[in-house]
Amino acid sequence: MITGSTFSVTGQTLAVLGIVLAAVALGYQLTACAAVLLSRHKRAPRPAGALRPVTVLKPLCGAEPALYEDLRSLCEQAYPLMQIIFGVQHPADPALEVVRRLQAQFPRLDIAVVIDPRRHGHSAKVSNLINMMSAARHDWLVLADSDVRVPPGYLEGVCAPLADPGVGIVTCPYRGRPVRTAGRARLWCELGALFVNDWFMPSVRVAALFGSRSFAFGATIALRRDALSAIGGFQAIADQLADDYRLGELTRRRGLATVLSHVVVETSVEEPTFRQLVQHETRWLRTIRAVRPGGYAASAVTFSLPVAILGCALAGASGSALVLLCATAAARVMLHFLVYAAEPALGGARRRLWALPASDVLGFALWCRGFAAREVHWRQQRYRVARDGSAHPIT
Repeated sequence: MITGSTFSVTGQTLAVLGIVLAAVALGYQLTACAAVLLSRHKRAPRPAGALRPVTVLKPLCGAEPALYEDLRSLCEQAYPLMQIIFGVQHPADPALEVVRRLQAQFPRLDIAVVIDPRRHGHSAKVSNLINMMSAARHDWLVLADSDVRVPPGYLEGVCAPLADPGVGIVTCPYRGRPVRTAGRARLWCELGALFVNDWFMPSVRVAALFGSRSFAFGATIALRRDALSAIGGFQAIADQLADDYRLGELTRRRGLATVLSHVVVETSVEEPTFRQLVQHETRWLRTIRAVRPGGYAASAVTFSLPVAILGCALAGASGSALVLLCATAAARVMLHFLVYAAEPALGGARRRLWALPASDVLGFALWCRGFAAREVHWRQQRYRVARDGSAHPIT
């Protein structure tokens, strides 16, 4: 028999749980603000030795928005000696037109092009990298996604730590730049950029603040050839959805360190439709869940505003819960301004305020969905993600 006292105890338990959730959400949001603020004062490390020649590997697939500007930013690097390899799998790939244009504009630059359709696993990107390695002339390697735009001094910054033999990989934080059409960015591009800038990268900053280096980003990974060979080359990650994360994980298993660079790069965020935005964010979240299932469950708190709202509801909108909710909302706005103040190139922090609740609620909803999702979309192909993080095409 259920008595009134039972309902009372249950109500009190839910109220306490709600207060705890709201308090934890506020604590995380304040920690994220501190982590982003401290990252602004991170100094570039001094090279442990002389900078060596470097080969930059750029796997390409299609004519992405702003591809010319993104690739040109790499060609303009003032590095002592570098080779750039652009790789595609089809001779009719429209990205080759951009590459030929750059070859004509930078005739003295060592630019190689590899066109090779061979597949070495389920990942087209990694297959491309494997094919490109036959043309790599130098022992320091830098991998970067095709839609990444880099600042001056980028190569010096990411390569300097490689002079330390104890370093396995160097990876770069990045910011999302919404693709603009006719001078304006689509709503879905803005939400996608907020997902990167206001949720993902602050969570990385928090992890780094507490000493974690369990990350690596396709925006940039720098490593030595000997470190790559020691883990079995790119063949070791040929089936992995999170190929960048696995590179870091495998080098850490060899006792080598992962360095989070002070250099911040930009990546284009193109989300033409709401459906594509959902597919993209689902792939990100499903990737995180595949490589770190425990961390994925704990990351609920990183969606601080929805969690604080949930906590307030469980607590019956009590005075204490409402205070915590308001404080979390204020801290969320503060984080947004800190992110955009740290990255002046993003601009327009004030005009994006309206999108914060939509971005946070959508992200939290997709995070919940991520526990059930087994499939992801990647470049017009559906994949089933196995428990080991490998991706298997669905025909």
